[in-house]
Amino acid sequence: MSAVHPTPAHTYQPVPLLAGKVIVISGVGPGLGHSLATEAARMGAHLVLAGRTEKRLHEYADEITASGGTATVVRADITDENDRATLAETALAAHGRIDCLINNAFAIPPMYPITQIDVEALRVANETNVFAPLRLSALFADALAQTHGSIIMLNSCVSYSSQPEYSGYKLSKGALAHLASSLATELGPRGIRVNSVAPSYVYEDINKAYFDWLASQSGRTHDEIYREKAAPTDLGRLAGPEEVARATLFLASDLATAVTGQMLTVDCGEFHR
Repeated sequence: MSAVHPTPAHTYQPVPLLAGKVIVISGVGPGLGHSLATEAARMGAHLVLAGRTEKRLHEYADEITASGGTATVVRADITDENDRATLAETALAAHGRIDCLINNAFAIPPMYPITQIDVEALRVANETNVFAPLRLSALFADALAQTHGSIIMLNSCVSYSSQPEYSGYKLSKGALAHLASSLATELGPRGIRVNSVAPSYVYEDINKAYFDWLASQSGRTHDEIYREKAAPTDLGRLAGPEEVARATLFLASDLATAVTGQMLTVDCGEFHR
């Protein structure tokens, strides 16, 4: 179903902000991961795509190649130490340099009040949301120091919300925000910038399906759910995945060489921070 307020994409024209840069993206899948890869390629970057579904990664790489870009595929479970090492080794072997690591992979724990979530479920989510980004950042630090590159953490506006059902996810994203801040301070002397991006609801397939489910549970329409979620935003709509990707990639570009330790909120004006 189309959005009530579709993304105003008709005025956007890509420019080569990332020409020649090598960008590693973890958790590449439908929605934001796909958009990050596509938009980075349109800006001239060479891509290293990491995810658990190899067939999908090759499909995305073929799309990028057909459009004149380059993409290396690495099947990797980023919670596995050997897979993380393989990702770093393959990326460097393929390109000889790394300019940006985008930690995009995420896991959502059960959507219950936090006192009702099994601690093991929280631990599993944090393996993906916190510990894997930490280890990947450490693995890529030497290469990023060589290029004065950057690390970008995909966070979430859930950090600004207090609904009980979001508490487990908020816990891990809050930890990720503090991790990014600590890494910015630790790695800054080596010339590495570390920033975060916090989207609110991104209007892509996962959330479209979620809105369908909410509509079915409440006897409303998809568009009514959309309007409810978009109502708190200044622009009266939700961001598309390509819009979040473009804002994220600004932080990877040479336009942001003095930007580090920051959280960029991409939410059409829902939260003012």
